[in-house]
Amino acid sequence: MSIVSERLDAAMKLRNMKQVDLANRTRIGKSSICTYLSGEYAPKQENLYKLAEALQVNPAWLMGRDAAMEPEAPTLPHPDLLRVRKRRVRMLGAIAAGEPIFADEERDSYVCADDDFECDFALRVSGDSMSPRLLDGDIVFFREQDDVCDGQIAAVIVDDSATLKHVYHLPHGIQLVSDNPKYPPMIFDARNSSYARILGLAVGYQRKLD
Repeated sequence: MSIVSERLDAAMKLRNMKQVDLANRTRIGKSSICTYLSGEYAPKQENLYKLAEALQVNPAWLMGRDAAMEPEAPTLPHPDLLRVRKRRVRMLGAIAAGEPIFADEERDSYVCADDDFECDFALRVSGDSMSPRLLDGDIVFFREQDDVCDGQIAAVIVDDSATLKHVYHLPHGIQLVSDNPKYPPMIFDARNSSYARILGLAVGYQRKLD
């Protein structure tokens, strides 16, 4: 086995993740993941970063470098999430970063965003499942749309509750994945939910400094 395959196997065992789980999260074929684990082939850089994100490990560590396994807390906003301010955007209550919660619309409640920032509504984070990227109390801004690409962060309504997660499409439902590894992925399909809909794509956030 190569050092990459050994570390991939170790990370999967640590996160209690099977090959099929990793394939669903990364959209990498199960046969490719099998070759990575056997050491027959090494993942290309794009797939390696997908694997590292899904397993919540440091990409440099997964590459075999002398680096810490756990990813460092980001010091700058995620490239897909920009700090925003200045334009009035309708606030739609709270959204769970953890278990889904009901999100009541806060009527006549607004928050400020940049004048040139494309967003349609905002929700306040409740919980820590999206930390360290998004923290409890952060305000997240969304562009209203009914679908997102796999891996993007979205506001999702499941039955009568709302949650904030990475979205992955499954043949008969959706998988919602947290940034915080202590929260397991959630799968929703006809067996455990009657209604699931994406409200919008997360495009930015605002954090109050203490």
